[in-house]
Amino acid sequence: MPTAIQLSFVLVFFSCLFSTVSLLHIDVAPHSKDCFYEDLNEGDKMTVSFQVGEGGNLDIDFWILDPRGTTIKRSEGDAKGNHVITALSTGRYTYCFNNGMSGKAAKAIDFNVYDMEKVSSSAAEHIDPIAREIRELAESIHAIKVEQEYIVARERQHRDTAESTNARVKWWSLGQLGLLMSVCVWQVLYLKRFFEVKRVV
Repeated sequence: MPTAIQLSFVLVFFSCLFSTVSLLHIDVAPHSKDCFYEDLNEGDKMTVSFQVGEGGNLDIDFWILDPRGTTIKRSEGDAKGNHVITALSTGRYTYCFNNGMSGKAAKAIDFNVYDMEKVSSSAAEHIDPIAREIRELAESIHAIKVEQEYIVARERQHRDTAESTNARVKWWSLGQLGLLMSVCVWQVLYLKRFFEVKRVV
């Protein structure tokens, strides 16, 4: 049977875990970038996962800078990504989404920023097998949550595509119907005039 101390540890662990997770949605305009900042201590671990939900070819440039402005992670033209860094020094770390390659399309991006290292390192000293299993379960749940958010973003994009295609098919069908009716009216009038008997006065 878990003791009261173990149960309180588990509750504190979950509250710390979910307080370090944040889901954000942004729209990055063409020829622009959006940057965000996280203050980390030396040895802290930060994970940034993202997916492009809609816009253009579903690609975005991404990078992470350390406090000195040095690029420590970079990816170009990715539809989704999962980047993990460990802070080598204390300071403000910057991560950016760049849509500079797109001339017309804005990009809709869903992303998570979370940090498991602080919770793990603080809990490692007084952890028992039950708490360890709970921690691993929480990490697995979070991985599932990230994947589910990506699936939701893809489903939203496919739904928008289907609705756009449906609207285009509807207007194309109405255009064909209007053209067919115009041709029919023209043929009737032309044939009627062709077979008219002109009277000589």
